[in-house]
Amino acid sequence: MGGDFGPHLCIPAALKFLAAQSDVSITLVGKRALMEPLVGDSKLLDRISFVHAEDVVEMSDKPGLALRHKRGASMWQALKLVADGHCDACVSGGNTGALMAIGRHLLKTVEGISRPAICKSIPTASGKSFLLDLGATLECSPEQLLQFALMGSALSQVDGVRFPRVSLLNVGAENSKGSSNVQLAAALLEGHKGINFSGFVEGSDLFAGHVDVIVCDGFIGNVALKVGEGTASFILGSLRQEFAKGFARSFVGVLVSFALKGWWERFNPQKYNGAALVGLKKVVVKSHGGADEFGFQQALHDAYLQVRANIPKNLEACLLTPVCEG
Repeated sequence: MGGDFGPHLCIPAALKFLAAQSDVSITLVGKRALMEPLVGDSKLLDRISFVHAEDVVEMSDKPGLALRHKRGASMWQALKLVADGHCDACVSGGNTGALMAIGRHLLKTVEGISRPAICKSIPTASGKSFLLDLGATLECSPEQLLQFALMGSALSQVDGVRFPRVSLLNVGAENSKGSSNVQLAAALLEGHKGINFSGFVEGSDLFAGHVDVIVCDGFIGNVALKVGEGTASFILGSLRQEFAKGFARSFVGVLVSFALKGWWERFNPQKYNGAALVGLKKVVVKSHGGADEFGFQQALHDAYLQVRANIPKNLEACLLTPVCEG
């Protein structure tokens, strides 16, 4: 029921995802009268379940209000299905703060983690990096930034990187730069044997691929991510407008369209939609509220991969048994 388009986007995306993954079943949680007509007489009905929830967590709802007063809402019911073991993962395009608050309450956090973080991979010049936090905790203590570094490092290890390079996002790469919180966090990361700390990274190097994990507080991370996504969309849109001005430019546009198509396929933000609420004991994936149908499919696929890789258990093992020696 969440996101900008609700079931009108989520259900078609879910049907396409089901058609591509034969070993998956999906439970749709929300207002049944709105959901059932969108599913219709699909051949996939034997792998679809419905759970009716009359209430909805609105995008304007405060997390505390949703936690205390919306136990009948679709978001609460979806997370409860995961907490009770009926489902392996929850994917939502709804209110991020409420998803985090309810998820933390029902699913609990991995031992040693005080607050989960929103983490997703971003495309870089050399492949990808994990960026966290993306909005779960807007103001972080140095100790929380250390925990984010451990979670990001562990997630990168699960992804196949043996000694993940971890950096703090800062206003400069020099050791003297940054707030007192960032400076204290850097000292904690530098002294932790479970983290391969590579110092600071500036915003201009966010997509350079010099490191495997980039750590920051949720306010900075959310702004940085959306600026990057907006820039990619702006550049592509501007080029299309320029190439549409007159025959000569259109002709050139056709010639370069093949290169642009490959570039967009690699860096399209929708391809990277789906952020893990890392640190919870079960898999929860947050889809961007404005994601299109393809983007929501990617969020579902990301949850599927996390379940297949048993990310929460592997994450816990990595946190308990650090592999870096400083």
